[in-house]
Amino acid sequence: MPKFTTKLTKRRIFANSGKHLKLSEADLINAESRLGASLFGPIPAGHRREFFRYRHNIWIYHENWRDQKNKRKEMTITYSVRENGVYKCPLGGDYVKIKGAELENFKKATRAYLRLVKSQLYHKA
Repeated sequence: MPKFTTKLTKRRIFANSGKHLKLSEADLINAESRLGASLFGPIPAGHRREFFRYRHNIWIYHENWRDQKNKRKEMTITYSVRENGVYKCPLGGDYVKIKGAELENFKKATRAYLRLVKSQLYHKA
């Protein structure tokens, strides 16, 4: 799995502004999540999507929306990267090892996320 080489600290340089800002871990996760959400194409009106690296080996994909009857729907999947593979767990479900095309798509998404976050959000001093 790709490694995220930039240490997470509360002092960051935002590439777009060039300013040093002190941000909380929640602020960083929210900023990264907004970028990560863009990896999966346009977000339909009324939908909210998030994709981010929560911890060293934990990734989160979340989406919520309202259906045609205005009933709230949501989907959250936690991905756990382990030495013996990648496991996904839908909210309220069990962990299942992913493989094949699903594993390849996960790898592509995480690599794209890391490139995007590094280039758009963080800048080495």
